[in-house]
Amino acid sequence: MKRRKFFQYAGLSSVCFSLATATHSFAAPEALGEQSFALGVPLETFEFNTTTVDKAGNVKRRRSLKAQFYRESLSKASLEMVAVIPEASSRKRVTLSPYFVSKYPVTQSQWLAVATLPKVQRELALTPAHFRGSDFPVESISWVDAVEFCDRLTQLTGRQYQLPTEAQWEYACRAGTQTPFSTGETITSKLADYVGTYAYKAEPTGRYRQSTLPVGEFPPNAFGLHDMHGNVWEWCTDRWHAAQRPTSRQGQNWITSQRTIKGGSWLDTPDKLRSVARSGYVETGLNRTIGFRVVAT
Repeated sequence: MKRRKFFQYAGLSSVCFSLATATHSFAAPEALGEQSFALGVPLETFEFNTTTVDKAGNVKRRRSLKAQFYRESLSKASLEMVAVIPEASSRKRVTLSPYFVSKYPVTQSQWLAVATLPKVQRELALTPAHFRGSDFPVESISWVDAVEFCDRLTQLTGRQYQLPTEAQWEYACRAGTQTPFSTGETITSKLADYVGTYAYKAEPTGRYRQSTLPVGEFPPNAFGLHDMHGNVWEWCTDRWHAAQRPTSRQGQNWITSQRTIKGGSWLDTPDKLRSVARSGYVETGLNRTIGFRVVAT
């Protein structure tokens, strides 16, 4: 395989936008039933524990919760898709329909299983990641590569897979919270993979691991989703613009070759991991800090 050229991967900038969310509660069974029927898959329930900390990084609350998901079987791998049922709220500026989102960032074993399928538009490297491990998130893949992954998965299953919109991604990340992180007022290196030698609030500094980690190493958020903060940035469908809602005058400044990324990475300080934080990257670029997860609608 030819050597892949990387773009500079340090110093991705973040700016903010606001997406108000309602307090999370689980959807009625019939709502989930209708959604699973539309996808033609049965739903399973899983239990998990989630952790909230105060601004000093001390555990404020632990909760045992349940969520529903379906399992997409792949060759030598599987993809767990968790149900997200947005609540109606007059405070929410973006209206979302129910959707399913992958429990973890796409792993290297999942990537390999799909990359060996017949191509739709473009070829895919079988082992593109810089940090190797079957349960590590795949990275060093471009936005167009991630779209090809979704297209192949759609072709295989008959279900519509795609990258999340920025609104879908943030709603899934917040998991009913309105704090900077789904973990509360701050985050610690016991809860995410980032440059833990920097503090966000009054929490003590922690570890900087200098690489990605296997997915699921840290507690999930209240939707049962892992690694929404840190590990790898994640591609969204949206084109990148420094302002989330550009004015007509700003509209001409859309950078059409760049796409939005969310979540921060192992190489970032904690402010870049906030639910609201965002940045942009060229859609054909390769970067060892950027991976993705998928949604089904």
